[in-house]
Formats: sequence, structure tokens, C-alpha cells
Amino acid sequence: MAEIRNFCDFESFKACRAFVKAIGLILRNPEFASDRILAAQMQRASISVLSNFAEGFEREGNTEFIRFLSVSKGSVGELRLNRSTR
Repeated sequence: MAEIRNFCDFESFKACRAFVKAIGLILRNPEFASDRILAAQMQRASISVLSNFAEGFEREGNTEFIRFLSVSKGSVGELRLNRSTR
């Protein structure tokens, strides 16, 4: 088993990064040009996914990491909700 030294070592972080990239591609769709507020909200939420993962890892201890992962998961839920309402 490999040692985790950086948040980028997590397979789940790599999956989050791919998810955020996919959201970025979706937001380039002309369908979102008419709703810049929604697109901006989705962009902020997608950035929050990665930011909270990274910040939680850099905090002291697993309790903080788990709390930040929960916030990150909430941002994923926000993105799924916004995507499903289109």
C-alpha cells in the first residue's frame, strides 16, 4: 500500500479533479450562456470541491479532514442538483 503524502495522491481527489474538469466543459455549452449566474455558481461550487479536499488534508488530524470532505461532498451535491434542473 502506498503512503499518502499529498492530497493529490488520493484516487478520490483525482476523480474529483476529473469531475470538476467535466463541469468546466459543460459550462462552456451555449446552453449556459443565457444563465451566467447559474454558470458562475456552478463554477464556484466545482472549485469548492477541490479546495475543501485540499484544505481538509492540510489540517491537523482526521476529524478536520473528514469535516472538509463533508463540505466537499455538499458542493458535489449542489452541482448535481443544478445539472439536473437544466
